[in-house]
Amino acid sequence: MSLIVKRKKSHRAKLSKDYRMEGNEIHDDGSEYSTDTCTLLNGDASAKQEVIVVKQEPLWATAIQMFIPFLLAGFGMVTASLLLDKVQHWPVYQNISEVYILVPALLGLKGNLEMTLASRLSTHANLGHLDSHKQKLSLITGNIALILCQAIVVGFLASIAAVIFGWIPRGELNIQHALLLCASSIVTAFGASFVLGVVMIGVIIFSRHFNINPDNVATPIAASLGDLTTLAVLSYFASLFYRTIDSHPWLTPCLIVLGISLVPLWAYVASQNKYTREVLFSGWSPVISAMIISSAGGLILDFTVSQYKGVAVFQLVINGVGGNLVAVQASRISTELHSKGNLGELPSHMQVCISPCDAFCDNKKTSHTGTANMLMLMVIPGHLIFSYTISYLQAGHTSFTLVFMLVYLSAALIQVFLLLYIAQVLTLSMWKSGVDPDNSAIPYLTALGDLLGTMLLGLAFQFLYLIGDRDSDVGD
Repeated sequence: MSLIVKRKKSHRAKLSKDYRMEGNEIHDDGSEYSTDTCTLLNGDASAKQEVIVVKQEPLWATAIQMFIPFLLAGFGMVTASLLLDKVQHWPVYQNISEVYILVPALLGLKGNLEMTLASRLSTHANLGHLDSHKQKLSLITGNIALILCQAIVVGFLASIAAVIFGWIPRGELNIQHALLLCASSIVTAFGASFVLGVVMIGVIIFSRHFNINPDNVATPIAASLGDLTTLAVLSYFASLFYRTIDSHPWLTPCLIVLGISLVPLWAYVASQNKYTREVLFSGWSPVISAMIISSAGGLILDFTVSQYKGVAVFQLVINGVGGNLVAVQASRISTELHSKGNLGELPSHMQVCISPCDAFCDNKKTSHTGTANMLMLMVIPGHLIFSYTISYLQAGHTSFTLVFMLVYLSAALIQVFLLLYIAQVLTLSMWKSGVDPDNSAIPYLTALGDLLGTMLLGLAFQFLYLIGDRDSDVGD
């Protein structure tokens, strides 16, 4: 088993009896190590140097670590899909259709914030930065303040986008509805991000303690809880504000002002932390861009749900599965880049400009072909399990025919194939350009997953309608 090191000095050194040196690599003598720090000696104690040792996991171990969280995340998304299938009939969704535009944007926060947090902390964990109590406390405090600041801002901007996208086709603006959307978005973003951020930190610390690679488990768990938590909070508060829109008209503007007034506080706390200061000032572009992309997906969802009621129960599943798998891949690539080189310098065995075939077949141009293929193999069994669960619970408005499953699985495979290829190119491009992919890659990838998933799902239902494999209540 080969252990790659990030060396702080360029000279060779003798190792303790547990390691032997060959070129720029360290090989163990049979013992199992996770990411760890060892000491190289060069004759005397004064010449000690520390290196970071990163274990290259066997593919089977990676598969086991990924698949269980993947299933848990999938069932979380199925539950969220069942919830969306139910709440789409609530008065607030029926009378203020712009709420649909908010759904992908706010659910995308798990990719914009929680999954990015998980990827960032996973890298810190794999590099040993969570082993010190002082560093751990500093990382937790700074990152919680950072995601709360970003959540409020992105929630506010998502509501503005929903209002604009809803206003454009109609040409009229209802101020009360706009305030309801804004307050619901801010409260949902703040509450869900705080809960999920705390959970993510706990998962990563737990994984590190039990020698599990957090890159494999943290992002799927963020997704498993993210969709359900966010959708439940959004639906509850949107419905609450809708019921009180006439009796308590002051409630929504007060909550908006309170939420925005907290932004400087969280920004100040994050700016005082060395681990989050840079992200606070430079990490807005991917988060806001991803929100806009997800909002475009929400506009498509608003249209497709009005035409095909069966879309709602599958939309969160197809988007969530794609987002989960690509987030794992991006997080693993980012961790390897951090462990093998400096920002802006690509390892010799990695290339940015590769074809889709190379990304899945040529391990000389990328070391992640095995993981990419393994993630592709999870798509069909995962969707079959989740679809059977939906069918067993008799949810949705769709008949599970053979033709439907073939079309649906084809859409899911195309989505994940495109996302994994984009992840390879985007992550390496960011690293080569001096942008840390831990902070920037996952928001773009999960937002693209939402957009691609919603588009492909809408096309799948349109195709099924055209060939006659249609539900009784679609295609008005």
